[in-house]
Amino acid sequence: MKEYYYLTFSLNKCLYGISTAYVDEIFYLPELIPLSETANDIVGTLNLRDDILPVMDLNLRFGYQSLDYCLTDSVVILRWKDLRLGIIVNQVYEVINIPPDEINAELSLDPLEREFLIIEQKNLIENIDSSTEKILILSKIESLLLQIHQQTRFTVDNFAEKNTQNFDDLEDFQLNESELLETQQLVFCPSATPQEREIFRKRADELKLSLESQDLSSFRTLAVISLNGNFLGIDLKIVKEFTNINRVTPIPCCPPHVVGNMNLRGEILTLVEISELLNLPLKSVTDGSKVMVVEIEDIVTGVVVEEVHDVMFFLNPLEITTTSTTIEPLNGEYLQGVAPYGEKIMGILDLPKIFFKGGLIVDEVI
Repeated sequence: MKEYYYLTFSLNKCLYGISTAYVDEIFYLPELIPLSETANDIVGTLNLRDDILPVMDLNLRFGYQSLDYCLTDSVVILRWKDLRLGIIVNQVYEVINIPPDEINAELSLDPLEREFLIIEQKNLIENIDSSTEKILILSKIESLLLQIHQQTRFTVDNFAEKNTQNFDDLEDFQLNESELLETQQLVFCPSATPQEREIFRKRADELKLSLESQDLSSFRTLAVISLNGNFLGIDLKIVKEFTNINRVTPIPCCPPHVVGNMNLRGEILTLVEISELLNLPLKSVTDGSKVMVVEIEDIVTGVVVEEVHDVMFFLNPLEITTTSTTIEPLNGEYLQGVAPYGEKIMGILDLPKIFFKGGLIVDEVI
C-alpha cells in the first residue's frame, strides 16, 4: 500500500499538514529583508546560499492579521521543480502518514470558522478529521508556487541583481533616494528586542553561506525530540519515522522500561522507555503518545518521546561541547555532548550506547 507522508506544523493555534514531497528544508526564522513592491502576504526575502527566495506569511494569505514573529518560529522551504518559496510557521511537529481516504476535500469546519475563510484559503486547504484533532492539509502547492513566482519574479530578480554583493544591513543596499526612503519604513520584526534582532541577523548570515563554505558534509543531521522538557538530538540515520502510539499490548515478565507491543502497519513494534536511564521520571504512556521508530544494528524498536521538534536539524560539530558538564538532571553517561538549540541547550543522545550498555535488550530481543 502506498503511503502518503505529511509534515505537520502549527500556525495561529491551528494544526496544518503539507506533503513531504514539497518540503525542501526547515530552519529557524532568520532576519528577512522586506520588499515594498510585492504581494501583501510576501513579507520579505532571504538569501539562502546565494539564492534569493520570497517568504510568505500564511496568516496574511488567509486573511488573518499577522502575528509578531519570535525566535521559536521556523521557515519551511517548499519546492516544486525549480521553484522555491518559504512559509513562516510557529512550531514544526512530526511527519505522519495520512491515507487519501481520510482527507475530506470539503472543509468540515464550524460555522464560525467558515465565516473567516477567504477564497485563497478554500483553494489551498483540505481537511482531515481525526479522533484527537483536526489537521488542515495545504494542497495545490504547484499552483501556489507558480502564482508567487509570477507575482514576485521581477521584484525578487531585480532585488537580487542589486543586492547580492555581500550586503549585511539595510543601510548597505544600493538604492536610489526614493527607494531608500521607502525601505526605511520596512523593518523586519520591529517588536524584537536588540538581543532577538541579533539572533535573527546571525541566522540570516549563516544561511547566506554557500554549501562549499559551510561544508555541510561535516554537519550532523539530527532529529530533535524532548523528554520531560529536555531537548535531545538523535542521529537521523537511525531514525525511521515518528508516529502516534495506539493499542499497546503489555508483555508479561518484562522490566518497566519495556512498555509493550503495538501493531505498526502489520508489523509488531516493541516500545521502550529510556527516561529512567537519563535520570528522568517515567510518564504514563497512553494512546496518542508519540513514538520514534529507530533501527540500530538490525534491531527495530519504538522509543517513547514527549514531543518532536525537528525532523531534520543540521548541527555544526564545532557547536558541540564535549565536557563533563551536561544538562541537569540528564545522565551524562549517555550523552555525546551538548549544543545550542535556539535559545535552549540540547543534549546529543548516544542511543546505540543506551541500547547495548543500558540494559534495554531483553534476551537479545527488544
